[in-house]
Amino acid sequence: MKKLSLIIYGLAFFAAAQAQEDVYPTKPYAGKTYITNGTIHVGNGQVIENGTIEINNGKIVQVGTNVSVSGSDAKVIDAKGKQVYPGLILPVTDLGLHEIANGVRGSNDFSEIGDYNNSIRSIVAYNTDSKIIGTLKANGILLAGVTPQGGTISGSSSVVQLDAWNYEDAAYKMDNGIHLNMPTFISRPNRFALFLGIPQTPTDPTKEALKKIDDIYTLFRQAKAYLQETSHKETNLKFEALKGLFNKTQKLFVHADQIKQMLIAIDFVKEFGFDVVIVGGSESFQIADLLKQNNIAVILQAEHALPATEDDDVDQPFKTPAELQKAGVLFALNDEHEESRYRNLPFNAGTAAAYGLTKEQALQAITLNSAKILGVDDRTGSIEAGKDANIVISEGDILDMRTSIITHALIQGRDVNLDNKQKQLYERYKYKYDLK
Repeated sequence: MKKLSLIIYGLAFFAAAQAQEDVYPTKPYAGKTYITNGTIHVGNGQVIENGTIEINNGKIVQVGTNVSVSGSDAKVIDAKGKQVYPGLILPVTDLGLHEIANGVRGSNDFSEIGDYNNSIRSIVAYNTDSKIIGTLKANGILLAGVTPQGGTISGSSSVVQLDAWNYEDAAYKMDNGIHLNMPTFISRPNRFALFLGIPQTPTDPTKEALKKIDDIYTLFRQAKAYLQETSHKETNLKFEALKGLFNKTQKLFVHADQIKQMLIAIDFVKEFGFDVVIVGGSESFQIADLLKQNNIAVILQAEHALPATEDDDVDQPFKTPAELQKAGVLFALNDEHEESRYRNLPFNAGTAAAYGLTKEQALQAITLNSAKILGVDDRTGSIEAGKDANIVISEGDILDMRTSIITHALIQGRDVNLDNKQKQLYERYKYKYDLK
């Protein structure tokens, strides 16, 4: 009997623990929703003091200081004394594909074996039950560009919203871009091997990089010729997967930091007419004018980082956003830091605001600019009539970790649950040590 009681108690505890972690997607509200009395940061540089937002069927109907609340069933969120922002966008991430850093292979689905994985689609592997998603929503991040990794061509990314039952529900824009990892022209020694005295075979990184680049050009030229044919005896899936680059329904996201790599990306624009986005771009400030001339956008990957070269200023990563802004380059900020799991995106923008950008320009770099680069700016990225109601309300400045306390987050008009595993553990141990 005692043994049975222990089993029942254990099962009950396990069920309670499991229930504690569950955060379900929110159902849409049938009536109108109003956000009143807040300071509205539109996302395009405009700020509306003491403004009101009207939302109906998940869409923003009107925004301004002269919007009146109407309807007996209207839901009203009073944002008096608070700051209202567009939902933040994490443009390039392995969110939902890579749950545990350095975990067992079965827990990760972000990289495929092979060098040219043109036909790989990240969206079908996206896990909406990831425990990381909740922590991002609690920091104001409501959309993400889920991106595969590995190989020379990793496959296609998709934009997702972070309140969904499955990947079909989550999909905001499927297969918006193809990701190419540009070969490096720099060979860095293996420090671990040097420490152990293991001999390393000398290589010529430039020669190896140029050979890989020739292979990339060959692939694109063959795909172009294949796609120009009116009929095919056999279907080539790798070429078919590149069709969107040639008809401009997809962008080519080139992962590159070095100037030489980015110059080759510019050549892709000239020869093939691709819409190119540089991902990484730590040296992009040196060729900002060229990037602007060729209409190439940049997603800066790691702002809280050391300079790319020993000749750069120690604070160069902090200044690069302002230099791109001055040159007129469309750019967005990202957060790829695995230990913090991408939640510091708004604070990266805060750093950029301290090094030359205005607060509204920094906000735009993680909202409207990201939406433009990902091809979803017709639906999100700013608080404007006709767009989805992807909105965040904070007690203070969302770019400042000292005051950014998110009280509400709306995804397509749904007031989503901001609970997450880390909040639950925080409350659990406050209870254990009689702190609550």
